[in-house]
Formats: sequence, C-alpha cells, structure tokens
Amino acid sequence: MDYQNRAGSKFGGGGVASQSATNADRRERLRKLALETIDLDKDPYFFKNHVGSFECRLCLTVHQNDGSYLAHTQGRKHQTNLARRAAREQKEGRDREGFMPGVQGVQVKKNVVKIGRPGYKITKIRDPLTRQVGMLYQLMYPEITPGITPRVRFMSAYEQKVDDPDKTFQYMLVAAEPYETCGFKLQAREIDRKDDRFWTWFDEDTKEFYIQILFKTERDERYSNVPGLGPSGPRK
Repeated sequence: MDYQNRAGSKFGGGGVASQSATNADRRERLRKLALETIDLDKDPYFFKNHVGSFECRLCLTVHQNDGSYLAHTQGRKHQTNLARRAAREQKEGRDREGFMPGVQGVQVKKNVVKIGRPGYKITKIRDPLTRQVGMLYQLMYPEITPGITPRVRFMSAYEQKVDDPDKTFQYMLVAAEPYETCGFKLQAREIDRKDDRFWTWFDEDTKEFYIQILFKTERDERYSNVPGLGPSGPRK
C-alpha cells in the first residue's frame, strides 16, 4: 500500500491508512493468494447466476466479481464451512458411495444405464393472496433406484449448451437415477424461497416427485434489496 500523502504523515514517512483502504488492500492480497491456488473452472462451489453475479454454493453468498469471490474463499467463513463439509462427508462414509478417498468434492462417475426420461405434468398456479404466478411440476419415477431422491438444480442460460444463450431464460434440472436428467426452461425471474413457497416432495409410495415454484412479484424483485422497502404483504 502507498502510505504517503496521508493525513498526519511526515514527508517521506508512512501515514495512517483508513479502514476502507486497509480492507481493500486485504481483499487484494487474498485475491492474489487465491489465484495461485484456485482454478475457478474446477471449483465445485463457484457458480455464475443468470444476472451475472457470482455465488458460493457452500456458503450461500453472492459476489459482484470473481475477485470478491476469490477473497471470500480465503476467509474464515469459507474455510470453516469447508472443514465442516469434509468432516460430515467423512462421517457419512462418502468414500464408500463413489467418492475418491482423500480428494474432496471429486465424484467417481458411475456406470449407470439410463432408461429414458420420466413422465411429467406441469400445472400453472397462482397464489390467491399475493397473486404470484408459478408452476407445479409432477414427475413420475416408477423405476427409480431404491434409496435415491430426485435432485433439483437451477442453471443460467450461459451454462447450458443446448440452446443459444438467452439472458431472459433460466433452466431447472431434475436428476434421478437411472433416468436421464430432464430440464425445464423458465423465465429468468427470481424465485421466491421464503415461507416455503418453493418446495419439493417425493412420494415414496407412488414414486412421484413434486416441485412448486413461485416467482417474485415485480415489486419484490425491484425493492427486495432496498432498506426499508420489504416484500409487499397480501393484497386485499
């Protein structure tokens, strides 16, 4: 850091750095340190969402640029969560379920014969109080592998390789062995995850998997991060 020309400093000497300048220098040092040890293309927790921000899937944090994310990976919170994740995986015996011992986050590809795509049904829904619109997905997995629960993941238009990237859309992927992973094309709108508005449920008896999503209203999307302007309440 350049400590010259600061308030209270003598000619040729170092002044007192401000708190913001100190924090900026610390983040830059952490970013350079992370660049030497981390390859973002191979980081399993690095995710670029549909609005161009960067997310840490491990800590559930959002960052405006890759430098901020790299600095985050060297921080206490990320390192603590990595240690907790490693301890939990070791306790659950993940290395016996297809994970290579000694290599964190690397999964051995299983030779599973795919049996096709599941049947599905899509219903448009609307919350009667908030007037939010959404979808209810019903997928049928009659031959699902015992002990397997379907998994859901959202993907931006820039991650997929099927269609030309279009920032107005996002994709929802549903995976369950031995079926092929299926994807649904959605509007690139923020999904409301509060108050159990987004939920999934797998019926072990009927082998049907349910997914409900509700999009935030335009007001909630616009003012969700503005102090003093919380989400709108129920409309009368």
